[in-house]
Amino acid sequence: LPIGSADSLSVGDWVVAIGNPYGFDHTVTVGVLSAKERPIDIPDKNGTRQYKHLLQTDASINPGNSGGPLLNLNGEVIGINTAVSAQAQGIGFAIPTSTISAVLDNLKNNVKIPKEPIPYIGVQMQNIDKDWISELKLENTEGAIVAEVERKSPAFKAGIRPYDVITEVNGTKMKTSEEVVAAIKKLKAGDKVTLGIMRDGKKQNIDITIGDRNTIDPQKQQ
Repeated sequence: LPIGSADSLSVGDWVVAIGNPYGFDHTVTVGVLSAKERPIDIPDKNGTRQYKHLLQTDASINPGNSGGPLLNLNGEVIGINTAVSAQAQGIGFAIPTSTISAVLDNLKNNVKIPKEPIPYIGVQMQNIDKDWISELKLENTEGAIVAEVERKSPAFKAGIRPYDVITEVNGTKMKTSEEVVAAIKKLKAGDKVTLGIMRDGKKQNIDITIGDRNTIDPQKQQ
């Protein structure tokens, strides 16, 4: 089949999915392109697999469709069917050909495809409740308490300790641990980041080089 491009399609254009759902060979389903650039997380035995830039379609995609082509009406492959939402009907996803083309030579030559770096610093955090304010000499509950620091992680090497309170990331104030995680995820492995922390009631800045979570146990968290 010829390779096409989803870039030329608009949301609402017709698409065709081909696969072998439940062992029914060469099943063809039809739908529309519902959205582009969808990010999704799929749990598996190694943790959570993250996908980005996916095509969303309402063409029926069932177990057995994964790996089959998603076509435009010219018969060109615009994506590879990869997942379906278990929480709803009519929500399927495909990896666009723009992503596939970048690794096609690796696939043809049976060469391992490098994983996209996942930024991390190597700490586990929790939000601050009022009971911690006096204990940690804080003024309020804004920020995130460092509960654990992974050995040999970027945070460990930079000197972050348990019970440090992260209050800023690159000068931006953080109110919760979720905000800290979101700020780190926006950075890239190798980036330099300055964390504003409170330790023993005193504010200080610590510089950290963002690491790649693919180089550690995938069960570890931010």
